[in-house]
Amino acid sequence: MASKPQHHRPLAGKTQTKRQRTTSTNSTAAANIDSNPMKDAFSKYANYLNDLNDKRERVVKASRDVTMNSKKVIFQVHRIGKHNKEEVLEKAEKDLAVVRDQYISRLVKELQGTDFWKLRRAYSPGVQEYIEAATLFNFCKTGTLLNLDGVNAAIRPLSDPSMEPLQINMLDYILGLADLTGELMRLAIGRISDGEVEFANKICKFVREIYREMTILAPEIDDSSDMKSKMDTMLQSLKK
Repeated sequence: MASKPQHHRPLAGKTQTKRQRTTSTNSTAAANIDSNPMKDAFSKYANYLNDLNDKRERVVKASRDVTMNSKKVIFQVHRIGKHNKEEVLEKAEKDLAVVRDQYISRLVKELQGTDFWKLRRAYSPGVQEYIEAATLFNFCKTGTLLNLDGVNAAIRPLSDPSMEPLQINMLDYILGLADLTGELMRLAIGRISDGEVEFANKICKFVREIYREMTILAPEIDDSSDMKSKMDTMLQSLKK
């Protein structure tokens, strides 16, 4: 009679040692993956881009609020007439202070101490509208042009002294100034209809001076597409 085949059981110690080696190998591989320099670098870049996109969204929202409230200042200035100039400008000055202290300050908090030029496209529309409102108010109050240094001096106190302050750049100032001429044209037409011909002539002369200086600056401006369209609009305002 043939003998039955014998089945040999593996020793428990050997099996346990093999499992330990496998687990150790897997852990080492996982550790190597987790500490991969390339993965770490891309993870860092991803976090940076995510933070930048979140900041951009907040800046766009703040810029829209600046735009909306700056328009309110412009509408208030257009209420000016023969007998209510002081009253209208006093209200406009308060409204402009609200724009600066509540809405521009939000932009400052988001952008101070950073490479804010990277987000210029996000906040530029609001800044241009603020320039338009501030310069329109200043002209109606003093008859002079509010320059870039004056604009930046007004917003500088909003910044943390320990951080690099947000400063409005020359390009946004020039583009905002170009939009000012349209508001001045409407103001002049309103003053003529109210019988203030002398004031309307003063406005026309002021717009002519701005346009003359802009024709010199425009070819030097990098953002030529925006500037070209604004120059065309400015010329139409001057003709009117």
